[in-house]
Amino acid sequence: MQKEKKGEKKLKLVPLVLMILTAVFGFNNIPRSFYLMGYAAIPWFILSGLTFFIPFALMMAEYGAAFTDKSGGMYTWMEKSTGPKYAFIGIFMQYSSYVIWMVNISSTIWIPLSNALFGGDKTSSFRFMGLNSTQVIGVLAISFVIITTLVISRGLGSISRFTSIGGSAVALLNIVLLIGALFVFMAGGGKVAQPLSGVSFVSSPNPTYGSPMATLAFIVFAIFAYGGTEAFGGVVDQTENAKVTFPKGVALSASIIIVGYAIGIFSVGTFTDWNNVLSGSNVNIANALYVIMNNLGYKIGLAAGLGQTASLSAGRWMARYVGISMFLSMMGSFLTFSYSPIKQLIEGTPKGLWPGRMTEVKNGVPTVAVWMQCALISLIIALTSFGGDVAQVFFTRLTLMANVSLTLPYLFLCGSYPAFKANKEINRPFEIFKTRRSANAAALISGVTVGFANLFTIIQPAMSGDLSSTLWMIAGPVIFSIMAWLMYSRYERSMCKEDLNAEKV
Repeated sequence: MQKEKKGEKKLKLVPLVLMILTAVFGFNNIPRSFYLMGYAAIPWFILSGLTFFIPFALMMAEYGAAFTDKSGGMYTWMEKSTGPKYAFIGIFMQYSSYVIWMVNISSTIWIPLSNALFGGDKTSSFRFMGLNSTQVIGVLAISFVIITTLVISRGLGSISRFTSIGGSAVALLNIVLLIGALFVFMAGGGKVAQPLSGVSFVSSPNPTYGSPMATLAFIVFAIFAYGGTEAFGGVVDQTENAKVTFPKGVALSASIIIVGYAIGIFSVGTFTDWNNVLSGSNVNIANALYVIMNNLGYKIGLAAGLGQTASLSAGRWMARYVGISMFLSMMGSFLTFSYSPIKQLIEGTPKGLWPGRMTEVKNGVPTVAVWMQCALISLIIALTSFGGDVAQVFFTRLTLMANVSLTLPYLFLCGSYPAFKANKEINRPFEIFKTRRSANAAALISGVTVGFANLFTIIQPAMSGDLSSTLWMIAGPVIFSIMAWLMYSRYERSMCKEDLNAEKV
């Protein structure tokens, strides 16, 4: 009876697939991809899924199974396989990039809220008590960071309640997109709004992505669309008959995600003519989602026989629905990434690395470190919002520095995987790549995909004459790596001094 009770708590195939889908699949990637590349985004999503997502996910599953009793996540995986300094550089680089990501999200989250309230992006016209729009958004962003930090400090239960609401709202968006696109497609006699031609799946309608180098750089965006893969590697031990169920779950969910992105992008083309809807100077990657979904509501209204005025109103209400859904989703993501990376950084790494009370944990959260993170993010927001043009240039450079650094830790994990497989002291209860050759091949394929993606991203601005952006993107990983190396070297020296003092005593 005891075994049966334990078995009932284990993840079966369908719950496992749903968990992976929730962690990885991002609705916003669909309209943004169509804006950047049109139908030509589809082959890149398929290629990235086959060469990065599937092998990388299976490697993360092996890492997770081997260290189920450790709380350090990525740091522990790399530290036990390759070494502590290598692991610390990788995780510190990723955390530094997440700080910049959080600054960006805390400022841009007001775009979906504006769409929810007004049916369009009105953030550029925000004014309050003599403050201009940039300063108002800065005040809102700092307030948002403080409120979310209060939620985080209460523990994982508070975070999960917000993330589940956001996840449910976005899940409904996928259904609305597919059913709405199908309705418009059928009402239009099976014609697609974005014309299909011999080069539709190769050439982007977006002039910015017209060059081969820019097209190749898009693969970074596709890899981001599969982000979060490393997060579910820790549930292998909670999976029923993991040796059979987990690889099946990864393969099935990966297939659904890859096909889902492809169908979603094509669905946008059934009701959106890129040149008529997305080519305007007022459309950008931040608001493309709302422009596209507004257009869907408008086209549904026309297809249903509503008049022009009523159809325009339907479009605005669609934008409002999308706005509140994305606001809730972005809030959930912000809570997750405000909590998880710093928890891994503080709890996984040696305590001697951090001064004072930074390692104190309350409600399962390193509360002191979380509030210090809040202060840092708020300071950067304040500088960029009230510091004028010089501060804006500074933050632009920080963003460029973080651009590549966020995906490079994937390369660190791939690089560490052969050492993980070769280390006989690591107990590996779950293995998919059973031979040295297959393990090295999986690491090489995923690593080369990430490496080339970042290479194209780095050199593309220089090829377009913007050498400064290329240099700042190179500077990011270099500077973050040097900072991490110096921090860990300082820790090693302090440990050596402690050991010498202990010997003298």
